[in-house]
Amino acid sequence: MKLCMIGTGYVGLVSGVCFADIGNQVVCVDKDKNKIEKLNSGISPIYEPGLDELIQKNFTAKRLSFTSNIDRAINSSDIIFICVGTPTKKGSIKVDLSFVYKCTKEILKYSKRKKIIITKSTVPVGTGDEIEKILKKKKKLFTVISNPEFLREGEAIRDFRYPDRIVIGSNEKKTFNIMRKLYAPLTNKGSKFFTTSRRGAELIKYASNAFLATKITFINELANLCEKSGVNIEDISLGMGSDSRIGGRFLRAGPAYGGSCFPKDTKGLVSIADKFKINLSIVKSVIKSNYNRKILLTKRVSKIMNNKIRNKKITVLGVTFKANTDDMRESSSLVLISYLLKKGAIVKYHDPSGPKKEFKMNKNLTFERTLSNACIGADLIIINTEWDEFKSIDFKKLVKKNNFKVYDMRNLYNPTELRKRNIKYYSVGRQ
Repeated sequence: MKLCMIGTGYVGLVSGVCFADIGNQVVCVDKDKNKIEKLNSGISPIYEPGLDELIQKNFTAKRLSFTSNIDRAINSSDIIFICVGTPTKKGSIKVDLSFVYKCTKEILKYSKRKKIIITKSTVPVGTGDEIEKILKKKKKLFTVISNPEFLREGEAIRDFRYPDRIVIGSNEKKTFNIMRKLYAPLTNKGSKFFTTSRRGAELIKYASNAFLATKITFINELANLCEKSGVNIEDISLGMGSDSRIGGRFLRAGPAYGGSCFPKDTKGLVSIADKFKINLSIVKSVIKSNYNRKILLTKRVSKIMNNKIRNKKITVLGVTFKANTDDMRESSSLVLISYLLKKGAIVKYHDPSGPKKEFKMNKNLTFERTLSNACIGADLIIINTEWDEFKSIDFKKLVKKNNFKVYDMRNLYNPTELRKRNIKYYSVGRQ
């Protein structure tokens, strides 16, 4: 099939490349000419394991192309995916749909024949209806479908190839067969093909992310109780997760959730509910608790350091919101490092995805390209992100002094083993 992906951000680029890899003809379009030039040179604008190789493979096979010419991209395709950003409006919890509607107006302007328009972007209930209103002048040319994505950063290619389910929302049942054909290479391997109304699909994405955010927040709050009651949070997670009704995923205690989805989508869901005068009290509590989590774990540094942070050498390992991504959006490290600098610490950080523009202008803050340079001489090492290379560190060998502390926010290490080596070790939800 001939597909057009409007937007080469995380969703559009990964989906477009993977659709090309299963045999479709895909053109990815973006107004950012810089980004398109890089993609045409084989340089990916995002960090995602395995993506660079797939871009080069499908670009060489001429199944994948990149352009800033939206007219050409639209008219060379039968199916158009809207993959633009839907951020939270500044100073609000409402979803900013301006990019979606602007994109829709361009589709209306340039389309000369029948198209299926699919929203891949996460959009509130009723957005498809609004898109149809914009397209009403040529409504016979368009069918509007919702097909939300469920790609996890760091595991997106696998998630595309082996999804738990493919959700298609349409008010025209005849389009389900077209979508079944598009996704046949995935459903033939066992992925569930789930159909519903367009509004149903729009809400499923928000509901899924809000529920997962709730699980993370729940286990983080229980970790606080475990610390006070002398219980190991990992025992609680395993005991709960063994119940098939609950499941073990998203039950690992640690920092507050972050990234491009959970913070934005929980707020978006509350905003949608407010519009319909429904009080989503649980989701509101999740948002508040997650914010408090960032403050709580950050302030623990003062306690660990006996309120003596000024001029202390502190190393932060991992600053992205999770491993295997370069995404800094809503990362706990933004709050953590800001706090340390305000307290007068001398901070180094190391992240396998490279230095971050968010930290460029900070004094007393240095990015180290190697783990050894980051750790040497540290008074405190904070593990913020669970990158694989942080899971088996010989701390004494790297720090090269005896009197230092480790604050493991991801519970990557066994407390007993580190304390046997006379390392002052602190974790989350454990004694």
